[in-house]
Amino acid sequence: MSPPKTFHVKSFGCQMNVYDGERMAELMAAQGLTQADAVDADVVVLNTCHIRERATEKVYSDIGRLRKDQRRKSGKTPMIAVAGCVAQAEGEEIFTRAKVDIVVGPQAYHNLPELVAKAAAGTPSLDTDMPLLSKFGALPSRRKVAPSAFLTVQEGCDKFCTYCVVPYTRGAEISRPFAAIVDEAKALVDAGAREITLLGQNVNAWSENERGLHDLIRDLDRIPGLARIRYTTSHPNDMTQGLIDAHRDIESLMPFLHLPVQAGSDRVLKAMNRSHTRDSYLRLLDRVREVRPDIALSGDFIVGFPGETDAEFEDTLSLVDAVGYAQAYSFKYSPRPGTPAASIVEQVPESVMDERLQRLQAALNRDQHAFNAATVGRTCTVLLERAGKLPGQLIGKSPWLQSVHLIGNHAIGDLVEVTLAAAGPNSLTGIERVAEAA
Repeated sequence: MSPPKTFHVKSFGCQMNVYDGERMAELMAAQGLTQADAVDADVVVLNTCHIRERATEKVYSDIGRLRKDQRRKSGKTPMIAVAGCVAQAEGEEIFTRAKVDIVVGPQAYHNLPELVAKAAAGTPSLDTDMPLLSKFGALPSRRKVAPSAFLTVQEGCDKFCTYCVVPYTRGAEISRPFAAIVDEAKALVDAGAREITLLGQNVNAWSENERGLHDLIRDLDRIPGLARIRYTTSHPNDMTQGLIDAHRDIESLMPFLHLPVQAGSDRVLKAMNRSHTRDSYLRLLDRVREVRPDIALSGDFIVGFPGETDAEFEDTLSLVDAVGYAQAYSFKYSPRPGTPAASIVEQVPESVMDERLQRLQAALNRDQHAFNAATVGRTCTVLLERAGKLPGQLIGKSPWLQSVHLIGNHAIGDLVEVTLAAAGPNSLTGIERVAEAA
């Protein structure tokens, strides 16, 4: 196989996968390769997620479809690399089940150029080592970025929730060094970012010596040109008073908090090995709202965890009613091989999970629409991020992470003062606020 000249990276799943995909693309570009569409690229990287039950099968389906599409269009056979959490979990099994050239885990993708060279020479390559943070030092400098950028500050998880594969695919909790994070944040701002979202499997577990995430945010707040800071995903156990107070004290820290709860029943939470109770979670949200009354809250939910009764699911619905989430993610439980919950005998029937998920999502959609409607009439700053479908239309984000449509003479990356004029279920319309003459 001749050395590839073009590449394509396709990422699935969480924001950290999006960040990893961007970094893989930068690695390939630094080697002189040019980005191309998947059906044209010489090497295609599938950056996978392993959270859901069908994620692995989707990878094999995508591999087959990709090869078929390329053969139909050009007769080429692309080099295929499977990266990310499915690569880490499946390892050599991927070579057995599909014709791929590279399998590389999420902690080893900095070795991608070397693996591509080996594959081009005819040697399929596997790298699922999990060294601590060494990949970050091997990655190239950040290139031109969008107005809103991701920045990984922490990886791995020590919580071992019984349904979750992250500790096995991403490893133990580890924090990137403070200085390295600040340097990368400055590079992102120099490359065009106005907003940075700090990422981690448990981002609020970031620490260095006596410093916590709130201290890091305070230092990032001093970077000239950085207008907005966000962070995700948080764990209730690591939500310190210092971080809560940061939402009151730091203007650039946006009034949005994603804090997964997963269920509303204490018995289910204990079976999940979550370290919080329903009451401790609600009291934590009260403390956050006390310092930042306008904060938008987001969460994660799993319905149909093994053994979940009808009454316990009703506890989840009542928790949703009590909180009033601005956004939320909800899923049916799916057993992941090797996790403790997968071996529980009392699996909930699929039909019951379907019905519960529909009811939960109806409640969450109701509350999201209500939150959006309640913000109509507010004046806020919107960061414009991309073009809309209409002539002159741009789409951006409000401080509360709402999608806002605006028509006006502006450019992507501008921060514009708008009045939120109309609300739909998933977005709002903004009208530019014109300053009154003195």
